Amino acid sequence: MGVLSTLTMRQSIERELAGRIIPFWQLLRDERDGGYFGHMDCDLVLNREADKATLLTSRILWFFSTAAARLDRPDLLEEAAHAYRFLASSCTDPLGGGVVWSVRRDGAWSDTTKQAYAQAFAIYALAAYHEASRQTEPLELAIRLFELLEEAFRTPTGYKEALDKDLNPVANDKLSENGVLASRTMNTLLHVFEAYCGLWRASRDPRVEAAIRWVLDLFANRLYNRRARRLDVFFDSDLRPLLDMQSFGHDIEAAWLFDWGVGLLGDPAVAAVFDPISADLVDSVRERAYRDGAIAFESVGGQVNTTRHWWVQAEAMVSFQVASAKAAAALAEEYRQIARRLWGYMEDHLFDRRPRGEWHWGVELDGRPVPGLPVVSTWKCPYHSGRACLKMMAELADSPQPRDPETAVAGQLARGASGVAA
Repeated sequence: MGVLSTLTMRQSIERELAGRIIPFWQLLRDERDGGYFGHMDCDLVLNREADKATLLTSRILWFFSTAAARLDRPDLLEEAAHAYRFLASSCTDPLGGGVVWSVRRDGAWSDTTKQAYAQAFAIYALAAYHEASRQTEPLELAIRLFELLEEAFRTPTGYKEALDKDLNPVANDKLSENGVLASRTMNTLLHVFEAYCGLWRASRDPRVEAAIRWVLDLFANRLYNRRARRLDVFFDSDLRPLLDMQSFGHDIEAAWLFDWGVGLLGDPAVAAVFDPISADLVDSVRERAYRDGAIAFESVGGQVNTTRHWWVQAEAMVSFQVASAKAAAALAEEYRQIARRLWGYMEDHLFDRRPRGEWHWGVELDGRPVPGLPVVSTWKCPYHSGRACLKMMAELADSPQPRDPETAVAGQLARGASGVAA
């Protein structure tokens, strides 16, 4: 499995983060107009004039903020500051509130849809930047976005997915797929939960804690399908499922995010509800999606899409490693081995070893990259790959540490690393 034959898993992950992931995203910095370039195609051709998605900007901000704090890298804090300036000045609506979906290269708005999903990631990123920089303005903006989500988006059945510039409901075409137009999605609610956990840790605002508990109640009682052993994915406005579907990537991601967020709350009663849910989701994905060292993408109507997406493998590696800490001895060792095999699979098939490459979006069963998928886009970002590395470095640390990479010092990488690992 690649360099795992000569390096420990943690060393291999550190090398990948320092040698490929961080340098790749640093090179996307737009010095002329601010922010980071928004699109690179599968041939590594950078489109400098492409729109810049607020979602991509937020995820880059979160990544550099978190990496700067965890790795003690002042250069990465400056990268985060560059992303923050663009997010605050160009992607935010100072009059109507919220962040828009995308802007042109120069910061002029291009798509003014206010998607709940995008608000959530902006909150998550701003909270992380506040923690890294200790500046108050990012936290104040994050609180304003939280208030907007709670006042304009929240309903008894979750959050409206999409509003226009003036906060009127519009169709959720950005987070719907597989032939349905969803009024509520598990994906949005999961990342609202994640964002609110980050914001609560940064602010300790009791309103945020109350919202986290409300979201968890929806997951436990409405989204978690105990019989099918999954989180249902797409819903109407009354939270009735629209599709017989299991998103293996979101289920496995949710399992460790529940572990993290519930741990932040420190409430044994909530943990007693969610520990079994997380364990069930991990085991369900292991049984249904783990084949030949990798995780399939999703199942719709019983038909499995076997494409191996980069983000699914990254989240699965983390989740199996986290789950091993609470599993019985034999299962714990199996989960640790699955996490190790997943890293080996990513190393062998998903790392893009072309000069200035990062990770392929996905590969087919035979290991060939899926043709035509970009390397940078609204959705292809450093959030999954970078976060997985930081989380695993904390999980695999030699000395005892807290298991949360965002509260643990994950170890210091060699500074000034350049180039791309072979």
